[in-house]
Amino acid sequence: MYYSTTYPSPVGLLTLACDLTGSKLVGVWLEVQKYHGNTIMDGMTEKSGMPVFDRTKDWLDRYFDGEKPVADELPLAPVGSKFRQEVWRILCEIPYSEVITYGDIAKKMAAKMGRTSMSGQAIGGAVGHNPVSIIIPCHRVVGANGSLTGYAGGIPAKIKLLELEGVDMSRLFVPKRGTAL
Repeated sequence: MYYSTTYPSPVGLLTLACDLTGSKLVGVWLEVQKYHGNTIMDGMTEKSGMPVFDRTKDWLDRYFDGEKPVADELPLAPVGSKFRQEVWRILCEIPYSEVITYGDIAKKMAAKMGRTSMSGQAIGGAVGHNPVSIIIPCHRVVGANGSLTGYAGGIPAKIKLLELEGVDMSRLFVPKRGTAL
């Protein structure tokens, strides 16, 4: 079992989830997120006041106030395969107010795995299933051509987060429906 609480943010209501000890953050999902809570198989019980929730809410307050907190400030324990965990570590390395492409992540993963190349679709799947939104900054990943694709919380939320961080949006665009990465 896991505990959960909510946090009202400028991009919508967030659900926070932690382990039973209240010491490890396992999830942060937007209310409308495509894979909301999908890594929590045992269910969640509402319980505010857990230590990690207080720390996470403080982190989110600072983030939405324009400060630049980093993921390392929180005890993160996202549930996922070894491959996904490694992709999420790469996401945590993306500097505030910068973006990276799926292809760039694929190159980094290929190098880590001793391969010459890596499937962009595999990277997209790992990025899209990130269970700790905003803190593990999957919103900072864009298509090679500057397309704002692949955010499970919705493109409007992705745009708002990038604008909040001061990302230069002039070379980024929302693709027409049905276009690929």
